[in-house]
Amino acid sequence: MIPELKKTSEQKMQKSLEALKADLGKVRTGRAHTGILDHVQVDYYGSFVPITQVANVTLIDARTIGVQPWEKPMVAKVEKAIRDSDLGLNPSSQGEIIRVPMPALTEERRRDLIKVIKHEGENAKVAIRNLRRDAIAHLKEALKKKEIAEDDERRALDDMQKLTDRYVAEVDRALADKEKDLMAI
Repeated sequence: MIPELKKTSEQKMQKSLEALKADLGKVRTGRAHTGILDHVQVDYYGSFVPITQVANVTLIDARTIGVQPWEKPMVAKVEKAIRDSDLGLNPSSQGEIIRVPMPALTEERRRDLIKVIKHEGENAKVAIRNLRRDAIAHLKEALKKKEIAEDDERRALDDMQKLTDRYVAEVDRALADKEKDLMAI
């Protein structure tokens, strides 16, 4: 029972860490990254779909993203969707290709983005701690039902704390890397 609890807790903590890294990847650093447009929704004949389902998104150079819709009438709609998104981007169409230049970040915007990533990091830490709390509750319940011995429970609690500490350190490391990336000019 204890090994399965540890394994499922570790898997869930890993998923929390991966979700944080995915969120951090969407934070703009001034360099072009195709993942920035992942959450942009385009009106495709009445239904809203992700931009990747109606266009090919590529990097033209280090500071420019190229978006090429598969259907010619979609150029204006894709351009409008990018402009209306909360990313602060100003796309321009050149025939069938939409160029999305990445503006350089100001110092103030960098500070704001650091606050955003720290908030995301804190949410990930809370999720990890909640997983630890749930595992501890399962262990205490098993001890009450006399399914496990006190020594086993104590050892498992120590292991859960070590696992939690390891994943919180991973979150801190991911945040430090992203902060360093944001502050690089």
